[in-house]
Amino acid sequence: MTIAQTHAQALGEEDSIWFKLTALVTTPDPMATLIRLSEKYGGCIPVRLKNQKLWLLSDVEHFRQVLVSNAENYEKYFEGMKAIFGKSMITVDGALWQQLRKPQQSSFHPSKYSIYYPYLQQAIREKVAHWADLAKSGEEFELVEETWSLAADMVCKALFDRDMPYNPQVVFGAVKAYTDVMNHKTIRLKKVSGELTEISGEEAAKAIETWWEVPEQVIGAQPRDYRDDTLLAMLKAAELDPDLPEFDHQQVVDEMKQYLWAGTETTALTLAWALYLTTKHPEVAEKIRREGEDVYGDREPTWEDLQKLSYTRSVLQETLRLYPPIWALIRTAVNDDKIGEHEIKAGDKVVLCIYVVHQNAKIWTNPQKFDPTRFSPDRMKRRPGYSYLPFSAGRRACIGGQLSLVENTLALTTLLRRFRPEFAGEEPVQLNATVTLTPKGGLPFRIHELS
Repeated sequence: MTIAQTHAQALGEEDSIWFKLTALVTTPDPMATLIRLSEKYGGCIPVRLKNQKLWLLSDVEHFRQVLVSNAENYEKYFEGMKAIFGKSMITVDGALWQQLRKPQQSSFHPSKYSIYYPYLQQAIREKVAHWADLAKSGEEFELVEETWSLAADMVCKALFDRDMPYNPQVVFGAVKAYTDVMNHKTIRLKKVSGELTEISGEEAAKAIETWWEVPEQVIGAQPRDYRDDTLLAMLKAAELDPDLPEFDHQQVVDEMKQYLWAGTETTALTLAWALYLTTKHPEVAEKIRREGEDVYGDREPTWEDLQKLSYTRSVLQETLRLYPPIWALIRTAVNDDKIGEHEIKAGDKVVLCIYVVHQNAKIWTNPQKFDPTRFSPDRMKRRPGYSYLPFSAGRRACIGGQLSLVENTLALTTLLRRFRPEFAGEEPVQLNATVTLTPKGGLPFRIHELS
C-alpha cells in the first residue's frame, strides 16, 4: 500500500472529526441548524460522540478565551491535515511553530504588498483575457474553478516568482476530492462492509498524489524575474541557514503547500462568493464600478489607487462575514478548563463556529442581509471584539489574510469594470460545510462584456 493510500484510508476513520462532520453536511441546511442549536444552548453546544466530547462554541467571550486569554491551553487540531500540509507551520504548535513562522513573517508585512502588486496585476490581466474569450463563446463555467486558478496564479507569480506550472483544473479537482468529507464517509462505509482493503482507485488517494507533485513543479519551473525578495527565496535561504536545522528541503516543500492550497482556496472562495453576491445585488456591482471610475478612470489601478477603494474592500469584508471560507476552527484542550458554566476536560475538542457568530442578531443587525456599509469605519468601531474572525485571531491568525484581501480587492474592481457576471444556477444556493464553506454543486456562471 502506498503512503497516499494509507493517508486516504485514515480519512475514513470513525474517530476523525472530519468523518463526524458528515452528519452536519447531510442536513438540509447545516448552517441554519447550527444557529438554532447555538441559540438554544447559549453559545456552547455539548456534543457526545462515543468516546469523544465536542463543544461547539459561538460566543465572542468563548472565542477570546480559546484564541487569546488562555490560548496556551488549546492546541490546533491537526488530524487529516498532515497528508496535505506535511510538517508545515499549519500543522505544528508551540516553539516549533514560532521557529517555522519567523523566516516567513517578513514576506507578509504590508510593506511587501506593493512589491507583489505588479505580479498580481499580471495574473488578473491573463484572467481578463480568458474571460473575454468566455464572453464571446457564451459558454457556462464553474466560477470557483475560475477564481481558484486566478488565486493560484497570483500566489505563484507574487510569492514564488513563477508562472503557474501546473494544470489548475486538475489540482482544483484534487482539492475538492480531498476536502469533501462525503468522500471520507464513503471510505468508512466501505470499511464497515468489509469491501475496502486498498483504495488505489479512490479519488481521495489520487488527490493526495496529485497534490504532492505541485510544490516541486513550482520549485522546478523557470523563474520569471529571478527576484530575491520572494517567499520562495526566503524559504530557500532558511534551508541553507545552519541556525535553522528544521528547515531542510522537505520543510521548504511543506511550507509552500499551505500557500498553494489553503491560501489559494480561501482567496478563491471569497472572490467567487463576492461575484455571486454582486449578481444578486447589481446596485453593489455598479457602486464598485463607479468607485473604480472615480479613483483610477480608464487606466489600470496603481497600488496607491487600491488603497482608496474602500467600498470595494467593504464588499469583500461583508462577503467574508456571510461566507467565511474557514467557517469553524478546531482546538484540543491540553488541560482542564472552564468555559462559561461548562467544564472542559483535557482532550475535549472545541469547535469555534465562526459562521454562527457572524450571523448573531445580537451583534449584527439583520445578519442575513448583504450590507457592505457594515464595514464603514464608524460602524466597525461599535462592533464587539472577536465577533468577526474570517482570518482567525490571536497569535495563530492567518499569516496571509491581509494579502488575500489585497488580491481580491484588485481582482473584484478589475473584473467588474470589464464584465457583467451572470449566475446560471438554481436558487437558493446550498452550502457545503466541509473543511471549507463551499457552494453545494458549485456556482455555474456565464460572463458578458460591458459595452
